Amino acid sequence: MSVLIECVPNFSEGRRQDVIEAIVAPFKNRKGCYLFDSRADEDHNRLVVSLCGEPNAICDALIEAGKVAVATIDLNTHKGAHPRMGAVDVIPFTPVKGITMEECVELSHQFAQRFYDELKVPVFYYEDSSVRPDRTRLEQVRKGQYEALKELVKTDPSRAADVGPNELHPTAGGTAIGARKFLVAFNVNLNTTNVEIAKIIGKRVRASNGGFSCVKGMGVDLPEKGLVQVSMNLVDYEKTAMYRVLEFIRMEAARWGVTVNGTEVYGMIPAGAMLDSAAYYLQVDNFHNEQVLELKLLDLMQQD
Repeated sequence: MSVLIECVPNFSEGRRQDVIEAIVAPFKNRKGCYLFDSRADEDHNRLVVSLCGEPNAICDALIEAGKVAVATIDLNTHKGAHPRMGAVDVIPFTPVKGITMEECVELSHQFAQRFYDELKVPVFYYEDSSVRPDRTRLEQVRKGQYEALKELVKTDPSRAADVGPNELHPTAGGTAIGARKFLVAFNVNLNTTNVEIAKIIGKRVRASNGGFSCVKGMGVDLPEKGLVQVSMNLVDYEKTAMYRVLEFIRMEAARWGVTVNGTEVYGMIPAGAMLDSAAYYLQVDNFHNEQVLELKLLDLMQQD
């Protein structure tokens, strides 16, 4: 296998188990497409699927899963804590092996046209695939979510779709497709039911409000768990380590007498992202990832 990409499609369904299973089914037992992980969250009402494999195999599976999502998810009645604008909300491509970021951008553009042709859902480019300097980050594309975007796409040229007409699909909305670096979905749960505290901390931690340069964050309510959460995407874990973000949130929460209940990583994560934090909390001096036995073995095997 000479070319490998990672893909983490997000679907706006986290509650109906039959729909979740139907969406995930095309990614199973498909040659060249490897399903690493799939997680559905009821509060977020969202399904995150982690894939790795050959571009063609992954794209074929995405079309099949997308058809299920479009047929079964209605954004007009969908409710959840996580922002969304489509039944298939976002499809990111990340280069892993034998493919450059530029080639991933080309792949995303080609797939976006196929996605619209077969599903009739308009596509909005984001991250490295963006063709609009003022509309690169996902939060810029998705601002206002489905409810606002379904009107803005008709009247505001800056919100127009990149592929397809200036009109969202009547039930499945629109889909963001793009190429990007590895992203770590990192959430911190707080021992309180006051969601305003999480929202304030989410605002302070994110880059757009002067926080960490590589962090996107927001506060959400998790009523099923009886607590609130600072939900984040770390878009470059090498520049912003997980432990720095966690300690900042812990410090901010303390002013309200609130403690951290726990953290969670959604989907797959590079070993380096976890090892940086492990070395910090264990206070290991001069630690290098090459000291990890399994990583060293993998490196040696790739040299053979």
